[in-house]
Amino acid sequence: MEQVMASIPDFEIAETGISKDNSAEAEQLKIRVDEIFQKVDELEQKVNEVEQFNLNSSKKQQSSSKGSSMGKERDKGRQVPSIKKQQQDASRREAAAAKRMQELMRQFGTIVRQITQHKWAWPFMQPVDVKGLGLHDYYEIIEKPMDFSTIKNQMEAKDGTGYKNVRDICADVRLVFNNAMKYNDEGSDVHLMAKTLLEKFEEKWQLLLPKVTEEERRRDEEEAEAQLDMQLVREAAHAKVVRDLCNELYEVDTHLEHLRETVVQKCRKMSTEEKRNLGTAIARLSMEDLNKALEIIAQSNPAFQAMAEEVEIDIDAQSESTLWRLKFFVKDALELQSRSAMSTGGNNNYNNKRKKEICDAIAKTAKKKSKKTSS
Repeated sequence: MEQVMASIPDFEIAETGISKDNSAEAEQLKIRVDEIFQKVDELEQKVNEVEQFNLNSSKKQQSSSKGSSMGKERDKGRQVPSIKKQQQDASRREAAAAKRMQELMRQFGTIVRQITQHKWAWPFMQPVDVKGLGLHDYYEIIEKPMDFSTIKNQMEAKDGTGYKNVRDICADVRLVFNNAMKYNDEGSDVHLMAKTLLEKFEEKWQLLLPKVTEEERRRDEEEAEAQLDMQLVREAAHAKVVRDLCNELYEVDTHLEHLRETVVQKCRKMSTEEKRNLGTAIARLSMEDLNKALEIIAQSNPAFQAMAEEVEIDIDAQSESTLWRLKFFVKDALELQSRSAMSTGGNNNYNNKRKKEICDAIAKTAKKKSKKTSS
């Protein structure tokens, strides 16, 4: 994106290279540049979104890197599902999982009936009559009261407020007996009855537990597959965004190249004096700006090595496009440099040495040209 932005010419300055008779054409060029800037802003937003997606994906891959290699090999050959198919599969999975859970809850209901039919179950069938029994400290000791009538109502609820998981029912059954043992002294009848029924319940629960564990494992696997499908869909959409972005960047680059050629055709040729002044101005650039100027030359001359130890710059050999781009860049850079001159300083021995070498190369080349001309 920076390369695209760097290649857009400044037409408020470029106008000095266009004949005054072509001011209308210059205005049209400005409009085209504004349109390209607007397009670049849009592309920059898309690039940011792509970078954010890549960052998030990278974090997810790192967090899941501990997964088995077999799982990763299996995922490689996985086809990307369509969004519609993914929604259909999700609905089918949820319906099947709900049906299996209902079967487990039905089997758990059998256990509850067996417990509640025991001769010692009667104290736990209804909510504790706290007021009638004068249990003034009951709510201070028991945080969440529970009884089998409340459990039964939630198991039979049809309005969506009932139990969704068999472990939730199991927890409430335990709560019934644990509350009774907590409130009543260990030697009391109610404590003994609750302890006995809890032991019987745990024996029956252990018989159902393997089925519950298997269902939970299956649900976890299905959820992992659903998440993978969702990730594949996102990655496919992301890949399309990247392809479209590449096409749009190429299109912008093509427009810029065409615009650059148009500007060069409209600009007058730079005079020998202007070229000499340009070479002198380049020598006044800071080291950072000098490197940028060399990059401008390298863009139109791939064989030119801007970072080589010895650099030879022939101003007269540069294209008109490169010369005007250098002129506009140098003008801006020197203006900015003069404004910030008071705040600069420090040890720049290496930079100054490098700058001197490049400036000497420019002067040397200019001197050679001057000798050839005089001879």
